[in-house]
Amino acid sequence: MAAESQSPVEATRVDPKLLELLVCPLTKTTLEYDAVRQELISRSAKLAYPIRDGIPIMLPEEARPID
Repeated sequence: MAAESQSPVEATRVDPKLLELLVCPLTKTTLEYDAVRQELISRSAKLAYPIRDGIPIMLPEEARPID
């Protein structure tokens, strides 16, 4: 029964192989995965791209600005 009690983060985890391939569409730099917020962070572009239902949304207009 322990397998049924997955946290929301575990249930929507992004494939690590996919994360290795993805880069920021603006800067072409690597991204950091924030599992808690379900975002991919581009430090160089100062943007956080959302992950919805396990799918990274790599559109700059969908990203939120970060400090």
